[in-house]
Amino acid sequence: MKVLIVTYYWPPAGGPGVQRWLKFVKYLRDFGVEPVVFTAENPSYPILDESLIKDVPDGIEVIKSSIFEPNSILSKFKKKGTQNSMGFLNPNPTFLDKVLMYIRANYFIPDARKFWIKPSVKKLKEYLKNNKVDVLITTGPPYSVHLIGLKIQQQLKIKWIADFRDPWTSVDYFHLLPLTKNSLKKHYTLEEKVVKEADGVLMVSNHAKKKYEENAKLIEVITNGFDVDGIHSEEEEVVVDNKFTLTHIGMMNSERNPKILWEVLSELSKENANFADDFVLKFIGKIDNTISEEIEKSNLKNVEKISYVPHPVAKQYQKETQVLLIVVNDYASAKEMIPGKTFEYLQAKRPIVGIGPEDGDLADIVKENNAGRVFSYQNKKELKEYILKLYNQYKLGGIPKLDNSIEKYHRKQLTKNLVDYIGKVYNS
Repeated sequence: MKVLIVTYYWPPAGGPGVQRWLKFVKYLRDFGVEPVVFTAENPSYPILDESLIKDVPDGIEVIKSSIFEPNSILSKFKKKGTQNSMGFLNPNPTFLDKVLMYIRANYFIPDARKFWIKPSVKKLKEYLKNNKVDVLITTGPPYSVHLIGLKIQQQLKIKWIADFRDPWTSVDYFHLLPLTKNSLKKHYTLEEKVVKEADGVLMVSNHAKKKYEENAKLIEVITNGFDVDGIHSEEEEVVVDNKFTLTHIGMMNSERNPKILWEVLSELSKENANFADDFVLKFIGKIDNTISEEIEKSNLKNVEKISYVPHPVAKQYQKETQVLLIVVNDYASAKEMIPGKTFEYLQAKRPIVGIGPEDGDLADIVKENNAGRVFSYQNKKELKEYILKLYNQYKLGGIPKLDNSIEKYHRKQLTKNLVDYIGKVYNS
């Protein structure tokens, strides 16, 4: 069987967006499926990670098509160094910021990669005339990629799977966009059309599945996962930090600002001199300025900030920290969110402190794997008690390595699940 995967993010792109399908492609041949990748020729990636190129299997056919991205033009009007990623919408925008965001939100629907749709459809139709492909797969965001799949399916009647790494209108930044009523209606209409017309719909969480299952023909959850690709082998003994470190890996935007955590850490530092001396808060990856300002207000002294590092190095930090921190946005649809890093956190075997819905998918996974606790943005009392409990374990000889079986989240097992699902869609 041959599958054609349409993805905007592909190495050397870094960050979470590239991981899911890079890893699927890595293992698809093991289960008798030959992947062909279609991606952008001249993309504007916010993060680059050359280390991920090694995971692309030898001989994989990669087709590229040129893309025009208006963000590169809009960014010329912004101050140098200003982050344009949707994940870092400015919480205190200038008038110019508001104008540019209004343009992006209402004139580029579903997103600023919409100009890639037409040339991609043309190039893919030419490819498919001369090359047999059994199933077409599109993965978003950006959601423009799904519109490529929709048009190809309509014109060539090929089986099509739409993979939602994030649900369209409940992605974490959607409610922040200055959308007009007409623009909002367009998003909902396009989203519904993609879900209804796709022969298969893939989601990454159970709560997200509920959003689409009424309209989808064949819908399934295949979560993200982990792979054995870090600096340390799985058998190698890792030396854990001497300090009581709490480490967050990846980007943290202004919507993920757990003020109760900074308050708890500040209170524990004031109440316990030993805690103040032992504790270190680490950020590996970019954090929003509003978070840095909030931490400064809390008078936390031992804070380390390290910019983006290659993926294997990030995994090394995960295994060496005492405790891992994960935060999801404080908004209505947060129950659907399972950050991709969750599964690599499980792989690291270090306890997790999570901030987010206590009845969401993230909390379910952490609880199911006995990997720590997730606390709501209001549950300050129990959060403080839990961190103090972990600190006492640290002082009494060290926090033990977690003992849990997580092989079902290995990327190879998840790829097997994917192949089974592709077969169902192909035969439907």
